[in-house]
Amino acid sequence: MRVDKYLSTHMPDTSRNRIQQAAEAGHVWVNGKPQRSNYMAKPLDVIQVLLDHEPFDYTITPEDIPLNVVYEDDVLMVINKPAGLVVHPGHGNYQGTLLNALAYYLRDNKQFDANNPEIGLVHRIDKDTSGLLLIAKTPEAKTNLGLQFFEHTTERTYNALVWGNFIENEGTVDGALARDNRDRLCFRVYDIDDNPLAKPAVTHYRVLERFGYVTLVECKLETGRTHQIRVHMKHIGHPLFADEKYGGMEILRGQNTQKYRQFINNCFSLCPRQALHAKTLGFTHPVTKERMFFDSAWADDFQALINKWRNYEKTENTLG
Repeated sequence: MRVDKYLSTHMPDTSRNRIQQAAEAGHVWVNGKPQRSNYMAKPLDVIQVLLDHEPFDYTITPEDIPLNVVYEDDVLMVINKPAGLVVHPGHGNYQGTLLNALAYYLRDNKQFDANNPEIGLVHRIDKDTSGLLLIAKTPEAKTNLGLQFFEHTTERTYNALVWGNFIENEGTVDGALARDNRDRLCFRVYDIDDNPLAKPAVTHYRVLERFGYVTLVECKLETGRTHQIRVHMKHIGHPLFADEKYGGMEILRGQNTQKYRQFINNCFSLCPRQALHAKTLGFTHPVTKERMFFDSAWADDFQALINKWRNYEKTENTLG
């Protein structure tokens, strides 16, 4: 097998094109020597991919970033995350993350180390998604809460504004997800028989409010895959409003008039990110065993977007 193909099968988060570029730059070595991407890998070959820079320092340092703490006790926290805040350091975001904010907020808690993977984030939401996140302060709490997510005994609902009108009032999307072979930064629905890397994913949705060309829906997750709601809604023909990655930053429904186009562009400016908010979160407290449930207010940009569509719908109906 060609070494670029071999590496792409063992590095699913990296495109074959990037691997080929690395090989052409002399960064793919086999048995201690640089090789081109068409080198044929053989049994017992030692293959290395070398970085052309020093490894980034992922040490999480305290940063004074405001947090909206919804609930807190000795073992856990619930936070209402604003859109635009990355939850964990990674490529392109090495500072200014939620974990940096937690390191500062809990700086006097000697038992909390933001660099310890046994505590901290129990689950994640996308950078440009607002809403509720669960944080564990102790390893025991993280193990317990993580198991609840794994066994699907938590309750999570999201509110999303999506393109198009629904014939039905509710439904379910059952589609396995994996990275898109054409764009490794995106995901798509696959038949598991066609892609063994695809993971089962189920989203239940119901209509909350109709605005003609867009619809406000509630999405309830059975599983928590990366980009799950965004991909599932696109899969059934209703991309999230203003979701650039999945085609929602285009005018997909509505009138072919300058006035309507200006209205949509104003909406995009008002909420320049996917219109998605993690609204509710329910789980069992790992110590008290009490069933806990939290409901969060919409982010200001999401609320302003919904208000704008409500006013538009009201005006259109009045004129009609």
